[in-house]
Amino acid sequence: MDVQQNVNQVERVDQSSGAMRAVKDCFAGSVGGIAQVLAGQPFDTVKVRLQTQPDIYKGTMDAVRKTVLNDGFGGFYKGTTTPLVGVGLCVSVQFLVVEQMKRYFGRLNKTPNNQAPMLTPMQLYISGAAAGAANSVISGPVEHVRVRLQVQTSGSAAQYKGPIDCIRKIYRSFGTAGIYKGQVPTVIRELNGFGMYFLAYEALVQRKMTETGMARSDISSSLVCMYGAAAGFAMWLTSYPIDVVKSKMQTDGFAGSAQKYNGSIDCIRKTFEKEGLRGFFRGISPCLLRAAPANAATFIGFEMAIRALN
Repeated sequence: MDVQQNVNQVERVDQSSGAMRAVKDCFAGSVGGIAQVLAGQPFDTVKVRLQTQPDIYKGTMDAVRKTVLNDGFGGFYKGTTTPLVGVGLCVSVQFLVVEQMKRYFGRLNKTPNNQAPMLTPMQLYISGAAAGAANSVISGPVEHVRVRLQVQTSGSAAQYKGPIDCIRKIYRSFGTAGIYKGQVPTVIRELNGFGMYFLAYEALVQRKMTETGMARSDISSSLVCMYGAAAGFAMWLTSYPIDVVKSKMQTDGFAGSAQKYNGSIDCIRKTFEKEGLRGFFRGISPCLLRAAPANAATFIGFEMAIRALN
């Protein structure tokens, strides 16, 4: 009996109805999303400030020092309420879609219902890209509000009192288009980023299952964390420059003299003219430092929740 047959025999496939499996995927994704925010928010705050305020911060440690000086340690968690709710929802959508796509490709590959589907790299990438596309509808506004709160200083000079006040003021002045500012680079980032994200994670999981005959639910927590960290690196190393463009667009003014960029292409051009190629990688150090703990927390949260539910 070969290894693949061992995998098929030991893998315990959830036989719940489609609706119940979707509920489980959503709930487990929410657990992973909350874990991601709590683990990664301080790194994300430093990343966004470096991306959008190059004249204020000279580097990662300078951004950390000035954030503590101006806002205290609580400054690293500015804008956390929005992602705590929003990212939980985003990650639940990501995992809902990617799990549905995996089942779709499993049927396409004629995988028996009681066996775990083994997908090709392209199928895994498409599954992740589909999850990213669905996710972008929510993540665009969530990240827009988050980055505006992250870059403002505390005290009387703060333009927004919190996420609800930020949403209310933007919508009142600029409508839905204002809420979805920076959506084009957001969609591009989500498509490729999550394609690479889930490709990396699922490929590592499938390889472990194939090599050892181990069931997915028996893969150790330490390996889940390692695979999650690798997925985070795969996402950000291939998508970081467009994330810089997204952040610049979402912290830009809405009209008149306050608006620096007329669109994504104009933002790319002006960033290159002013900062060169380095401008598209500002803030990548805290981003990569964040990638390991945040994405390890995401996948361990999801996998542990699914195992408990099953």
